[in-house]
Amino acid sequence: MGLLRFLCRLPKPVQKDHLFIFKKLILHNKSQPPFSTKHHSSQSLCFCRSIHGGLVDTQSSVDAKNETPSFKIAEDAANVCKILSNCHNYSVVEPALDHASVEVKPILVVEVLKKLSNAGVLALAFFRWAERQKGFKYTTESYNHLIEALGKIKQFKMIWNLLDAMKRRGLLTKDTLALVSRRYARARKVKEAIETFENMEKFGFQLDLLDYNKLIDTLSKSRHVEEAQDLFDKMKNRKFKPGLKSYTILLEGWGQQKNLLRLNEVYREMKDEGFQPDVVTYGIIINAYCKAQKYNEAIEVFQEMEKKNINPTPHIYCTLINGLGSDKRLKEALYFFEKSRADGFLPEIPTYNAIVGSYFRARRPHDAYCVVDEMQKCGVGPNSRTYDIILHHLIKAGRTREAYSVFQKMSCAPTISTYEIMLRMFCNEGKVEMGLRIWDLMKSKGILPSMHMFSTLISSLCHENKLDDACEHFHEMLDMGIRPPAHMFSNLKQALLDKGRKDAALSLAQKLDKLRKTSLIG
Repeated sequence: MGLLRFLCRLPKPVQKDHLFIFKKLILHNKSQPPFSTKHHSSQSLCFCRSIHGGLVDTQSSVDAKNETPSFKIAEDAANVCKILSNCHNYSVVEPALDHASVEVKPILVVEVLKKLSNAGVLALAFFRWAERQKGFKYTTESYNHLIEALGKIKQFKMIWNLLDAMKRRGLLTKDTLALVSRRYARARKVKEAIETFENMEKFGFQLDLLDYNKLIDTLSKSRHVEEAQDLFDKMKNRKFKPGLKSYTILLEGWGQQKNLLRLNEVYREMKDEGFQPDVVTYGIIINAYCKAQKYNEAIEVFQEMEKKNINPTPHIYCTLINGLGSDKRLKEALYFFEKSRADGFLPEIPTYNAIVGSYFRARRPHDAYCVVDEMQKCGVGPNSRTYDIILHHLIKAGRTREAYSVFQKMSCAPTISTYEIMLRMFCNEGKVEMGLRIWDLMKSKGILPSMHMFSTLISSLCHENKLDDACEHFHEMLDMGIRPPAHMFSNLKQALLDKGRKDAALSLAQKLDKLRKTSLIG
């Protein structure tokens, strides 16, 4: 089955049988794996689910009180975002939304704020409009999503104003303060992140081990694992007694940095303290080795885990399939796929996606399309991530027309990541007009562009000498509160100066400087 048949199948309804049409492609020798089965003692670690997730998505498919279908909420949220995407001035937001004809409900407010995660200025403008509408209700969730959006544009003064308002309304939680701490850490403000955590007690909250674990996890995931380790060493057995999860957080942090030396130091300390590795620990170790491209060691850790009668999870299988597939060790990747099924796990979307990527890396796109076809037949995807993987590999192979064909016939809604892939493809090909079509299509769906998308488009417009369009999108970017990368603004400014447009360059510089120095009010 080639691309044509694959594309023709996309719109068809899902069938619920579980016959694997590509089973003949997979290694069936289950008695002996395609690598040495000799067991070795190893002190290493892999991917598991994130120990601490981000914002909790509490949206249900139906509003319990009003029985509003989720598709209606999604449609209204998309329409609101379309309106906001055309508001290039804070002052015109309110009159524009007054004509939106939407019923403001807590669930709608949350959905819109989630969509405005990359547009803090618009998120605040919408929130201020919404709170004056009939049906609006303050909730911790809506405040948290607004704080997330404002944190991305480093509007911390405004965030603390919101925290005071939440406290007055009895809506402030430890999770909210943990969110603020995370935004500080992402902004490379480690001192402020720790101070925010410590201020929890001043807000009347009692700290426990879970809170310390969240702080260490926040620092680790924000690429401050060294600071997380220092904090752990200073606080352990003084302010908190670490548990197994405390150590696995640090293991994951060092694993993400590919620092196997420090990872093994923490692992040894963990065992010295009397903690034995569980399936999560082994998962983190395996991921660390895969990330460091030490796949044989990852397999040894897997074998050690099985020898101790610790059953692997689907996520561990997925990690090995991804890692081995990325190293073009397709036979072994397929072995672990088949082994996961033999262990009783029905393939999940991430596992299928790992196989799709493995086939593409092995230059077997026909087989990758067979897997996607099978996913549809089994009712397991494909999802937008599946298509992102396909598009990435097609573009990398120079098959851009085929990539655009796949994009046009996707059987699920593209995400901002998918649009970014296509925008970059066209801009890299010098087809900025096609890039603008992708841009407009995305915005028509109520999806607002990210900083990286603005940077890609503006740089391409400069390269094509379309400076008026570049300036227009730069203004739009600043109006959304998004700060441009230094290199992108430098290129735009230089392009304007080369054309003798010194006044335009100065105007943009002044507007950018104002954004950097001015705190939002409202």
